[in-house]
Amino acid sequence: MQNDILPDSTLYLIRHATPDWSRRDLLYHEPPGPPLTERGQAEAKALGVYLSEVGVCYLYASPLERCQHTAKIVAMLTGASVQIDHRLIEWQPEEAPDNVRERMLAFVSEISLQGAKGGHIGLVTHGGPIAMLLSGLGMDDITLKSWRKFDHANPLPPAGVWRAMRDRMDVWGLEFIFQPSLETYDNLGVTRVSPSQYKA
Repeated sequence: MQNDILPDSTLYLIRHATPDWSRRDLLYHEPPGPPLTERGQAEAKALGVYLSEVGVCYLYASPLERCQHTAKIVAMLTGASVQIDHRLIEWQPEEAPDNVRERMLAFVSEISLQGAKGGHIGLVTHGGPIAMLLSGLGMDDITLKSWRKFDHANPLPPAGVWRAMRDRMDVWGLEFIFQPSLETYDNLGVTRVSPSQYKA
Protein backbone atom coordinates (compact mmCIF):
# COMPACT_ATOMS: atom_id res chain seq x y z
CA MET A 1 0.00 0.00 0.00
CA GLN A 2 1.37 3.41 -0.91
CA ASN A 3 1.61 5.98 1.86
CA ASP A 4 -0.51 8.49 -0.05
CA ILE A 5 -3.56 6.25 0.05
CA LEU A 6 -3.45 5.18 3.68
CA PRO A 7 -6.81 5.88 5.35
CA ASP A 8 -7.21 8.40 8.14
CA SER A 9 -7.35 6.83 11.60
CA THR A 10 -8.26 8.26 15.00
CA LEU A 11 -7.47 6.40 18.21
CA TYR A 12 -8.04 7.42 21.81
CA LEU A 13 -5.30 6.09 24.11
CA ILE A 14 -6.99 5.81 27.49
CA ARG A 15 -5.44 5.00 30.83
CA HIS A 16 -7.65 3.16 33.30
CA ALA A 17 -9.21 5.14 36.15
CA THR A 18 -7.76 5.12 39.68
CA PRO A 19 -7.44 1.65 41.21
CA ASP A 20 -7.10 0.72 44.86
CA TRP A 21 -3.33 1.06 45.26
CA SER A 22 -3.62 -0.35 48.81
CA ARG A 23 -4.56 -3.85 47.62
CA ARG A 24 -1.21 -5.54 48.25
CA ASP A 25 -2.91 -8.94 48.11
CA LEU A 26 -3.37 -8.61 44.33
CA LEU A 27 -0.58 -8.61 41.76
CA TYR A 28 -0.66 -5.35 39.83
CA HIS A 29 0.33 -6.85 36.46
CA GLU A 30 -1.81 -10.02 36.45
CA PRO A 31 -5.60 -10.40 36.29
CA PRO A 32 -7.62 -9.47 38.14
CA GLY A 33 -5.36 -6.80 39.65
CA PRO A 34 -6.72 -4.14 42.00
CA PRO A 35 -10.25 -2.85 41.36
CA LEU A 36 -11.32 0.76 40.88
CA THR A 37 -11.93 2.94 43.90
CA GLU A 38 -15.02 5.12 44.22
CA ARG A 39 -12.94 7.98 42.91
CA GLY A 40 -11.89 5.82 39.98
CA GLN A 41 -15.52 5.03 39.16
CA ALA A 42 -16.31 8.75 39.17
CA GLU A 43 -13.33 9.40 36.90
CA ALA A 44 -14.58 6.72 34.51
CA LYS A 45 -18.01 8.38 34.39
CA ALA A 46 -16.44 11.74 33.54
CA LEU A 47 -14.37 9.97 30.89
CA GLY A 48 -17.51 8.39 29.45
CA VAL A 49 -19.21 11.77 29.19
CA TYR A 50 -16.25 13.10 27.24
CA LEU A 51 -15.87 10.08 24.95
CA SER A 52 -19.59 10.16 24.13
CA GLU A 53 -19.09 13.71 22.83
CA VAL A 54 -16.21 12.78 20.52
CA GLY A 55 -17.94 9.73 19.05
CA VAL A 56 -16.01 6.73 20.33
CA CYS A 57 -17.87 3.65 19.09
CA TYR A 58 -15.44 0.81 19.83
CA LEU A 59 -13.49 0.06 22.98
CA TYR A 60 -10.70 -2.46 23.43
CA ALA A 61 -9.56 -3.10 26.99
CA SER A 62 -6.79 -4.82 28.88
CA PRO A 63 -7.90 -7.97 30.73
CA LEU A 64 -7.11 -6.39 34.11
CA GLU A 65 -10.10 -5.45 36.26
CA ARG A 66 -9.25 -1.74 36.45
CA CYS A 67 -9.36 -1.47 32.65
CA GLN A 68 -12.41 -3.68 32.18
CA HIS A 69 -14.40 -1.73 34.77
CA THR A 70 -13.32 1.61 33.27
CA ALA A 71 -14.39 0.39 29.81
CA LYS A 72 -17.72 -0.93 31.13
CA ILE A 73 -18.60 2.41 32.71
CA VAL A 74 -17.58 4.27 29.55
CA ALA A 75 -19.61 1.87 27.40
CA MET A 76 -22.75 2.50 29.46
CA LEU A 77 -22.44 6.21 28.70
CA THR A 78 -21.34 5.98 25.06
CA GLY A 79 -23.08 2.85 23.77
CA ALA A 80 -19.69 1.64 22.54
CA SER A 81 -18.97 -2.04 22.19
CA VAL A 82 -16.20 -3.51 24.37
CA GLN A 83 -13.72 -6.23 23.52
CA ILE A 84 -11.02 -7.53 25.86
CA ASP A 85 -7.61 -8.07 24.31
CA HIS A 86 -4.59 -9.50 26.11
CA ARG A 87 -2.19 -7.39 24.04
CA LEU A 88 -3.30 -4.32 26.00
CA ILE A 89 -2.24 -5.82 29.33
CA GLU A 90 -0.01 -4.04 31.83
CA TRP A 91 3.75 -4.04 31.26
CA GLN A 92 4.96 -7.45 32.40
CA PRO A 93 8.07 -7.85 34.60
CA GLU A 94 9.91 -9.87 31.95
CA GLU A 95 9.14 -7.47 29.08
CA ALA A 96 11.75 -5.15 27.62
CA PRO A 97 10.57 -1.71 26.40
CA ASP A 98 10.97 -2.77 22.76
CA ASN A 99 8.70 -5.77 23.36
CA VAL A 100 5.94 -3.60 24.85
CA ARG A 101 6.28 -1.11 21.99
CA GLU A 102 6.08 -3.87 19.38
CA ARG A 103 2.96 -5.52 20.81
CA MET A 104 1.18 -2.18 21.10
CA LEU A 105 2.13 -1.14 17.56
CA ALA A 106 1.06 -4.52 16.20
CA PHE A 107 -2.32 -4.10 17.86
CA VAL A 108 -2.75 -0.57 16.50
CA SER A 109 -1.81 -1.73 13.02
CA GLU A 110 -4.47 -4.42 13.19
CA ILE A 111 -7.35 -2.32 14.44
CA SER A 112 -6.70 1.14 12.97
CA LEU A 113 -8.35 0.25 9.66
CA GLN A 114 -11.54 -0.42 11.59
CA GLY A 115 -11.62 3.20 12.71
CA ALA A 116 -11.19 4.38 9.14
CA LYS A 117 -14.41 2.58 8.25
CA GLY A 118 -16.42 4.70 10.67
CA GLY A 119 -16.40 5.38 14.39
CA HIS A 120 -13.50 6.22 16.63
CA ILE A 121 -11.69 3.60 18.69
CA GLY A 122 -10.62 3.77 22.33
CA LEU A 123 -7.89 1.61 23.81
CA VAL A 124 -8.33 1.26 27.58
CA THR A 125 -4.93 0.19 28.81
CA HIS A 126 -2.08 1.21 31.15
CA GLY A 127 0.34 4.10 31.44
CA GLY A 128 3.49 2.14 30.61
CA PRO A 129 2.15 0.59 27.41
CA ILE A 130 0.71 3.97 26.37
CA ALA A 131 4.15 5.54 26.85
CA MET A 132 5.71 2.90 24.60
CA LEU A 133 2.95 3.38 22.04
CA LEU A 134 3.51 7.15 21.97
CA SER A 135 7.17 6.39 21.33
CA GLY A 136 6.29 3.92 18.59
CA LEU A 137 4.03 6.46 16.90
CA GLY A 138 6.92 8.91 16.64
CA MET A 139 7.24 10.85 19.89
CA ASP A 140 10.90 11.53 20.62
CA ASP A 141 12.47 10.50 23.93
CA ILE A 142 12.92 14.05 25.24
CA THR A 143 9.28 14.95 24.67
CA LEU A 144 8.07 11.67 26.16
CA LYS A 145 10.22 12.20 29.24
CA SER A 146 8.72 15.67 29.68
CA TRP A 147 5.24 14.12 29.72
CA ARG A 148 6.11 11.53 32.38
CA LYS A 149 4.91 13.99 35.04
CA PHE A 150 1.85 12.18 36.38
CA ASP A 151 1.66 9.56 39.11
CA HIS A 152 4.15 6.69 38.83
CA ALA A 153 5.94 8.63 36.03
CA ASN A 154 3.10 7.97 33.60
CA PRO A 155 2.50 10.22 30.56
CA LEU A 156 -1.17 10.74 31.50
CA PRO A 157 -3.24 10.66 34.71
CA PRO A 158 -5.82 8.00 35.61
CA ALA A 159 -8.68 8.20 33.07
CA GLY A 160 -6.58 10.58 30.97
CA VAL A 161 -6.59 10.45 27.17
CA TRP A 162 -4.16 10.99 24.32
CA ARG A 163 -5.64 11.26 20.84
CA ALA A 164 -3.60 9.76 18.01
CA MET A 165 -4.61 10.80 14.50
CA ARG A 166 -2.94 9.26 11.45
CA ASP A 167 -3.16 11.15 8.21
CA ARG A 168 -3.02 9.77 4.69
CA MET A 169 0.74 10.18 4.60
CA ASP A 170 1.09 7.78 7.55
CA VAL A 171 2.06 10.57 9.97
CA TRP A 172 0.62 10.43 13.48
CA GLY A 173 -0.42 13.61 15.26
CA LEU A 174 -0.51 13.16 19.04
CA GLU A 175 -2.53 15.32 21.44
CA PHE A 176 -3.09 15.09 25.18
CA ILE A 177 -6.75 16.04 25.26
CA PHE A 178 -8.52 14.97 28.46
CA GLN A 179 -8.20 14.47 32.18
CA PRO A 180 -11.00 14.21 34.73
CA SER A 181 -11.61 17.26 36.87
CA LEU A 182 -10.20 16.75 40.35
CA GLU A 183 -12.65 19.16 41.96
CA THR A 184 -16.03 18.14 40.56
CA TYR A 185 -16.31 14.36 40.57
CA ASP A 186 -19.72 14.50 42.21
CA ASN A 187 -21.26 16.13 39.14
CA LEU A 188 -19.15 14.32 36.54
CA GLY A 189 -16.78 17.21 36.03
CA VAL A 190 -14.95 17.16 32.74
CA THR A 191 -11.71 18.98 32.06
CA ARG A 192 -11.00 19.52 28.39
CA VAL A 193 -7.36 20.42 28.41
CA SER A 194 -6.08 22.68 25.68
CA PRO A 195 -4.72 20.06 23.29
CA SER A 196 -0.99 19.71 23.72
CA GLN A 197 -0.03 18.83 20.18
CA TYR A 198 2.94 16.80 19.20
CA LYS A 199 3.21 16.14 15.49
CA ALA A 200 5.24 12.99 15.12
